[in-house]
Amino acid sequence: MVRKTKAEAQQTRALLLDAAERLFSERGVAQTTLNDIATAAGVTRGAVYWHFQNKADFIHALWDQAVLPLEASFEELLQTLPDDPLGRVRAKAVTVLKQVVHDEHCRNMMSIILHKCEYVEQAGGWRDAYLTKRGECLAEFAEDFRQAVALGQLPAHLDPHFAAIGLFAVVDGLCFHWLLNPALFSMEEKAPLYIDSHLAGLATQS
Repeated sequence: MVRKTKAEAQQTRALLLDAAERLFSERGVAQTTLNDIATAAGVTRGAVYWHFQNKADFIHALWDQAVLPLEASFEELLQTLPDDPLGRVRAKAVTVLKQVVHDEHCRNMMSIILHKCEYVEQAGGWRDAYLTKRGECLAEFAEDFRQAVALGQLPAHLDPHFAAIGLFAVVDGLCFHWLLNPALFSMEEKAPLYIDSHLAGLATQS
């Protein structure tokens, strides 16, 4: 057997990820098999197992692919807004929502996790891995809120974890309804307004 070069292996992996993303988005995770992914990518089932053990592995890789641009944006915000944690929170949340509109990978991934994935025991470990990744992101936002409280940008009694959970609810809810029906509202225009409303509510909590 001819050994594939690293470039060829990377190309095969990219083809598999593209196929998985498309099929998961169209059919849902449960209704897509590894054979379906192999066929759509134009490779053998053996090639699938060379790169991925199961569908959970695919979802992990698709998640990393989708969030990489967001992580780069968040890091840039930390550099440009080092002394404005509340500004970072707003910018991060708006960035996520606009990324869903403009970035196909991010949009497809949000569609998969919000509409096309069952969080059950048979999910191949995806649920636990997803909760871990979400927990890390939640902790990052909670830290931003903690800093905002410390600097007096938010009330001293505000629970940072509570604030972060509320923000996640707003972002998830907006994504859920917009992905279901983009004609319902303009995410591009309304995203900053929804985030500002949530943050304003936190600022006036008694």
